[in-house]
Amino acid sequence: MIRVVMGAMLVGLLVLQAGATGWTADADGSRLRIVSPTQGEVIKGDSVQVWYKLSKGTGATHIHCYVDGEYQKGFKDMVKGLTRGSHEIKLVAASHDHDALGAEAVVTIELE
Repeated sequence: MIRVVMGAMLVGLLVLQAGATGWTADADGSRLRIVSPTQGEVIKGDSVQVWYKLSKGTGATHIHCYVDGEYQKGFKDMVKGLTRGSHEIKLVAASHDHDALGAEAVVTIELE
């Protein structure tokens, strides 16, 4: 019985880490996941609402957003002014001093 429970837990952890929008964690216990948009989602318009879940652990106080590698100053859950085509959105957990932590999540979207 214990083997069955342990096996189920292991499978659950592997599934949780699968995919670009799965939880990633830092040593301080911070965890981050992009809820929406989903990997490969096609979006109409030039803006995208980014929903995420951050479990702050002991060090994270907020997140930083990067679109195609460029830091999005003043990010408030919305990325605006995107051009048509493929874009990578990356969220990174950050400390009070704005130091990047290991918890991050990445999703690639397509704008029409």
